[in-house]
Amino acid sequence: MDASAAHSVPAPHAAHERFVTSSGPPRDVRSLVVDSWGRCAMGDVRPDGSRLPPLRGTSGDLDACRRAHPLAVVLPLFRELLGTGAADDGHVFAVGDADGTLLWVEGDSATLRRAERMHFVEGAVWSERTAGTNAPGTALELGKFVQIVTGEHYSAAAHAWSCAAAPVRDPRTGRVLGVVDLSGGATIATPPALAAVRAAALAAEAELARTPFASAALLGPDGREADGVVRIRALGRDGVRLEYGGRVRDLSPRHSEIVLALALTGRGMTGDRLAVDLSERDIPPSTLRAELTRLRAVLGPELLGSRPYILLRPVRTDYDEVSALLAEGRVGEALARYPGPLLPRSEAPVVVEHRRALEQQLRGAVLAGRDAGLLRRWVGAEWGADDVPAWAALARTLPGGSPQRAAAAARARDLETAVSAQVSRHAAVLQRCPS
Repeated sequence: MDASAAHSVPAPHAAHERFVTSSGPPRDVRSLVVDSWGRCAMGDVRPDGSRLPPLRGTSGDLDACRRAHPLAVVLPLFRELLGTGAADDGHVFAVGDADGTLLWVEGDSATLRRAERMHFVEGAVWSERTAGTNAPGTALELGKFVQIVTGEHYSAAAHAWSCAAAPVRDPRTGRVLGVVDLSGGATIATPPALAAVRAAALAAEAELARTPFASAALLGPDGREADGVVRIRALGRDGVRLEYGGRVRDLSPRHSEIVLALALTGRGMTGDRLAVDLSERDIPPSTLRAELTRLRAVLGPELLGSRPYILLRPVRTDYDEVSALLAEGRVGEALARYPGPLLPRSEAPVVVEHRRALEQQLRGAVLAGRDAGLLRRWVGAEWGADDVPAWAALARTLPGGSPQRAAAAARARDLETAVSAQVSRHAAVLQRCPS
């Protein structure tokens, strides 16, 4: 986004008024804002500011989420980069999780008191779906840095504010971990404010790349899994095994796809978005709602939220663990932690996409490494048994004259011959079919 575009709106309050009263299309409003207003108009956000963002959970729940959240380890960095000068500038900075729940809100004390009046406080949900157009919520919705000034906010409760926010991603997997935001008055409606928050997000990602945050943030002081963390196993299984609070649940195939879609996305989802991720065919809204109701009965309301649909506790998946190991170049460990493809029988688009991505990354790393031991493990597994390039790579890595090298080369030739024969048969069938 061009930062200067945030200041080209001559009268955002008037444009907002025209939009919510349907007295005409908004003029001179950025398309990013108009699109966001359209999403808000189809939801439950009230433009007059009479419904403030909800507060989620108890103070104990919030403390548990903060202790377990990966961004806890970079909070000192945010304080240094964004908190310095807050009193002089009259601004606050906030750090939220991937669904828009504000975990930390700090800064100028007078500004904090003003922010409380519109529920811009720790524990409040500032997703776009619950708070309307706003920098942290819209940044999460779009997956990019965003600046929202005064009347560009959908809710009139925030019209006296300007804000700039940027998502923070896991440098190993690319998943959105949360969002960092600056909020205040006129000084936040400037290009330097947007540049500062964007730089803070990039600095946090660089710090996370140097820190074993995935394990440290989710482990307690005794080295065991921290309380409140949901553990999901989905590799090499037809259904998700979910561990939480000392209990183990084996989910049905459809419930497995729903839970995995929410876990892999890392943020709240609308029913429409979830339906697209679950099937290439239309899923009636009533059918999806019924499935989610049944899933909530299995998991409990403390785990599965709605509007948007979201997992309410920090999640740790075996998929992300393998991805993180690959990102660190620890190919042998990644292969050892890979019991098989992600939900191999699932045809849900979101599962198929992630399954192929992880399999391609792991296979590519094994082939590129030219390690005979890893190649043997790959072709010795069910998913690698017919991999012609892997057998050929194994043959090239083994000593010349070795019987194992000859066997691997022969296996590669046999597989290649079989594939060629299959392609020929398929071509012959196509030629016989009428055009």
